[in-house]
Amino acid sequence: MAEPQNDPLLPGYSFNAHLVAGLTPIEADGPLDFFIDRPLGMKGFILNLTIRGEGLVYNQENQYCCKPGDILLFPPGEIHHYGRHPQSSCWYHQWVYFRPRAYWMEWLNWPLLFAQTGIYRPDDEHLSRFSTLFSQVIDAAQSGGRYAELLAINLLEQLLLRRMAVISESLNPPLDNRVRDACQYISDHLADSQFDIASVAQHVCLSPSRLSHLFRQQLGVSVLNWREDQRISQAKLLLSTTRMPIASVGRNVGFEDQLYFSRVFKKCTGASPSEFRAGCELMDR
Repeated sequence: MAEPQNDPLLPGYSFNAHLVAGLTPIEADGPLDFFIDRPLGMKGFILNLTIRGEGLVYNQENQYCCKPGDILLFPPGEIHHYGRHPQSSCWYHQWVYFRPRAYWMEWLNWPLLFAQTGIYRPDDEHLSRFSTLFSQVIDAAQSGGRYAELLAINLLEQLLLRRMAVISESLNPPLDNRVRDACQYISDHLADSQFDIASVAQHVCLSPSRLSHLFRQQLGVSVLNWREDQRISQAKLLLSTTRMPIASVGRNVGFEDQLYFSRVFKKCTGASPSEFRAGCELMDR
């Protein structure tokens, strides 16, 4: 009877654990310079981070060249067919084999490279943090202590959560300080009937065209549309919480002409200022 393989870098290892992690340092013509070929994949997930050189991943008719910074995710049952790129002198890649906790599944829905193989490439700003977490997972998994596996799983959870946080941040990036200052300036001057973008741009040390571009890029609307939204929001607040005359409400948000204020307000809300106030009073009864 053959002895079980205890080295996860060599064929025949069982991966009979919740988490196994390591670094595979492949050098051309070295002892690890062979292609992994698992046509039926594995029971768990594998994360693979290239840190040096290049690897080549095949999946039926598809292939992909892994470069430093590429993180690939192979789900259960996905084809594993990869090795050093023939034109690269080496391929060093860190990897984590794991069986996820049930609530991780949302975090494992990655953009697909091909078939079911996921891919994520952190930008330069975040790559070092992911590399550090990857190394910490490996160190914990190989430490051999009583809580080694639990600690490694905890660190892997941090890595997956970090990716989710970075994606969320990229979808909702923080406002440029100049845009934030412009918004504050506009809010402080809603009562000004004479408004021009140039004065706002001057306040935040930008050209009007640059300010307009940043506004559309970060808020999705023009400066004028954003200001109008704020004026109507402030008018709704005054109408619903004070007994201020409608003309005074209009002037408070920059409309000198009450009729024009009523027309704009109705266009934006579907009700005239008096109708809106009456509706608020009914709700308070």
